[in-house]
Amino acid sequence: MRTIWKGSISFGLVNVPVRVYSATQSHDVSLHQVHSSDGGRIRYQRKCEVCGEVVAFEDITKAYDDGSSTVVLTSEELASLPAEHDKEIEVVEFVPAKQIDPIRLDKAYYLEPEGAALKPYTLLRRALEDSDRSAVVRFALRQKTRLAVLRVRDKTLLLQTMLWDDEIREAEFDVLDKVPRISAKEREMASQLVDSLAGEFDPSAFTDDYQEQLRTLVEAKLEQGDTLDTSATFGEKDDDGEKAEVVDLMEALQRSVERSKKKRSGTGSSGGAKARKKA
Repeated sequence: MRTIWKGSISFGLVNVPVRVYSATQSHDVSLHQVHSSDGGRIRYQRKCEVCGEVVAFEDITKAYDDGSSTVVLTSEELASLPAEHDKEIEVVEFVPAKQIDPIRLDKAYYLEPEGAALKPYTLLRRALEDSDRSAVVRFALRQKTRLAVLRVRDKTLLLQTMLWDDEIREAEFDVLDKVPRISAKEREMASQLVDSLAGEFDPSAFTDDYQEQLRTLVEAKLEQGDTLDTSATFGEKDDDGEKAEVVDLMEALQRSVERSKKKRSGTGSSGGAKARKKA
């Protein structure tokens, strides 16, 4: 795994230096858009709507628009905000784990302690386990102040960002104000249905059928030679010397195809069959 951020957990007078890693990843097959007639890559240009010119990436900044006025914010101004430079994961309070509503949970990160911080890291982990509590924390990541919860997963401290209170919508459906009459027999039958499907949750028992079928389709077309030379699908470079960004920003497919070709050339047809079986 690749470190995406370095900082330290701060609770009381204790400081625990940690490395931060993404705890999840997408298993989707990466696709990009092409012209159906020749397979050429579809790209877009960063064009200014005022002057009509294609703008180089280094000349692009951010702005806020309230509907009538635009406030341009330079990269220097954004970098001057103190939260961006704060490398501290500050523990605000320890709360009962059951009080964290799952609807608030967002992106998850693993925290790895620096070598010398193993003891305080382990102490904090055990304190959370013994008290059955989670730590509510604040930190800054990618120019945004984050609210998060720190909890234990196996031997690791897991940092999971949370939505702010005003980011969660209320479920306001007038139809739910009506209370339909449900008979005892209907409730009994519903309970029987629940019992018939009851079990222990095993996430490995569930698979993404669409992605598996998509991988099988891609592998089959590769095996049959139903492909284009990748280099032929790229057009000329832009005037600023760099290729325009792909519409869906997914470049991984090309690398995946190249790895698949190398794997098949080294393992022969049996290797291709194994790949299809695994997909």
